[in-house]
Amino acid sequence: MKRIMLFLFILPLAVAGQSEQSAFLDTDLENQWVVLVNNWSYHLGDNKEWSNPSFNDSLWPKFSNMIINVPDSVAKENKNGIVWFRKKIKTVLPLNQQLVLRIYQTGASEIYLDGQLIHQLGRVSAAQDSIIYYNPGRDLLSFPLVPQKDQILAIRYANDPSQFPVFASGTGMILRVATLSHANADPPMLQYKIRYYIVFGVAIFMLILFLAYFLFFPTEKINLYFAISSLFFSLFIIAVLVLLNMHQKPFLAEFCIGFFLTCQALLILFCIYKILKQKFGLLFWSVVVLAAFLIGLLFLFDYLLITQIIGTIVLLEILRISIKSLKTDRRAALIFLVFCVINIAFWVAIILDQLSIMEVPSLWLYQPFAFLLMPLSLAIYLGYIFGNRSKSLQNKLKEVEQLSEENHRILSTQNETLEMQVNERTSALNTSLENLKATQSQLIQAEKMASLGELTAGIAHEIQNPLNFVNNFSEVSKELLEEMQKELVAGNLEDVREIAKDVIQNLEKINHHGKRADGIVKGMLQHSRKNTGEKELTDINALVDEYLRLAYHGLRAKDKSFNATLETDYDHAIGKIEIVPQDIGRVMLNLITNAFYTITERKKGPLAPKGGTHEYEPTVSISTKLISPLRGDQGGILISVKDNGNGIPESALDKIFQPFFTTKPTGQGTGLGLSLSYDIINAHGGDLRVYTEENKGTEFVISLPIPK
Repeated sequence: MKRIMLFLFILPLAVAGQSEQSAFLDTDLENQWVVLVNNWSYHLGDNKEWSNPSFNDSLWPKFSNMIINVPDSVAKENKNGIVWFRKKIKTVLPLNQQLVLRIYQTGASEIYLDGQLIHQLGRVSAAQDSIIYYNPGRDLLSFPLVPQKDQILAIRYANDPSQFPVFASGTGMILRVATLSHANADPPMLQYKIRYYIVFGVAIFMLILFLAYFLFFPTEKINLYFAISSLFFSLFIIAVLVLLNMHQKPFLAEFCIGFFLTCQALLILFCIYKILKQKFGLLFWSVVVLAAFLIGLLFLFDYLLITQIIGTIVLLEILRISIKSLKTDRRAALIFLVFCVINIAFWVAIILDQLSIMEVPSLWLYQPFAFLLMPLSLAIYLGYIFGNRSKSLQNKLKEVEQLSEENHRILSTQNETLEMQVNERTSALNTSLENLKATQSQLIQAEKMASLGELTAGIAHEIQNPLNFVNNFSEVSKELLEEMQKELVAGNLEDVREIAKDVIQNLEKINHHGKRADGIVKGMLQHSRKNTGEKELTDINALVDEYLRLAYHGLRAKDKSFNATLETDYDHAIGKIEIVPQDIGRVMLNLITNAFYTITERKKGPLAPKGGTHEYEPTVSISTKLISPLRGDQGGILISVKDNGNGIPESALDKIFQPFFTTKPTGQGTGLGLSLSYDIINAHGGDLRVYTEENKGTEFVISLPIPK
């Protein structure tokens, strides 16, 4: 397979088809490069005597070809052997004209002129592993021909084809001759490399630009795709520059060129699909799959052919979707269409020039810029988008300024009206504030009355018990006294004494339960009367236990079905402490009542299991604990009220001590109980904290200091 175009090392040949004459004319070498094509003799084997001008090579096979190599059929028989090439050459140039060679080769060679070694390019060896490949590329090599003299040009050559690609074409040598003056006037390889360095700089700039746009506007992912495309483009240029600057076997660089260029082409196609809002249908994925398949063929065939096929397919697809999108997004489609057409036209001109159908002098020098066309189309599209956005933002800014002026006029006309309304509203707010304060006082009083109601129900139950005892023992004592009168008449003094003892015991019990009722009444009076704020020495354990029973019996009086397990753990080492008993009692009543409420709700709700050994058992635990002082600090006591109810939602934890906040349904709580309790504990120099876990329970812990 012949290359479609000779790129990088095999550059366009100006006189690819010119035949060799017996003598070179001055005009031939002064104005162009002449390829040594005709009348070559070759022989397989190795003998240094074959470079001698006197050696007779008339029996050697002849061939005429631009690429100096043995025929394929002969090469297969001696694939890696050394071969000699000989040719008679003569020039009529004057002595002041110096000739130069430009050689391309895929092996190693020794160049002899009349038996003298004039150039050694690499190391020639019959053993393939020992061959040192060297390709001078566009380097100028001296060619000391003697004018008006027949001379023998002999080449000792060892071809060293790479393992990949398997079916490489163009292996061998190409020898071109020109005068030194023409060679210096010919566009040097340096210009070609400089153009690639310029393209590389543009690629890096676009990579940074697109990446910066993505970082500043991460929602627009198309800029990220642009940046990745520019990254592959930069890697492609690096691979090309490596290939241009190396003299070793180039397959790895060639493969990288094909791979990176294909990735960049597919990413550009992907971006254009996104920009033009085309569906990624069967045709798109067919192009991707075909490109991936062709990349694999780089191991079999020359990269130039493969990349040209892939590039042609991608360009044709971009051309198709650009034409298709002219109706939906005309400007963006036109940008890609114009650049695509220019790109296709350039590569068509390159191919026609290579095939000598159309001559375009030095067109190959501008080849690096052709690779920039489609990436530049993305950059121009990006500029077009930002220009449109800038115009849109300017228009919106003008609209905002107009609206601002209108609003300013409206505001200026309404200022006086607003000032009048503000004065009226301020007066109304002051009135509302006074009403709110009055309402707040009423609500606080209502909370106290609700607490009193809870307490009264328990007190009523507590008073009923001692009254029942008083009535029962009074009746029994009356019966005993009547019996004692009968025994006195009968003269049974012993029985009279026993009956008198029983009467005395009954009277003691009547007195005990009478005092119990008196204490309950006094406690009720203390709770209901206005708090003086004076602290008293109080048995905290007795106070807590008293309000636990009052709250329990109070709830039982309202709901006969209510039942709960009460657990107590009192630290008797506490003794009496100075507190305001009415206030602490109100706090305990509120916390215990809340605990009874939440276990009742859980028992009613779906969280309580039905039947079985794991049936829910509502439990309220009360405990007190003495904290001994450390290092001179105040000691203190802890009072815990714990339940196994539903717990408090996490979203409500920050609000439970706020006034008027309640988790109870509307009408079942004022939202002041915990707020007042918190204030009371703070007034005592203590702290009220809550620990809760949803569906497991809640614990309120009161800490009160004990003065030194």
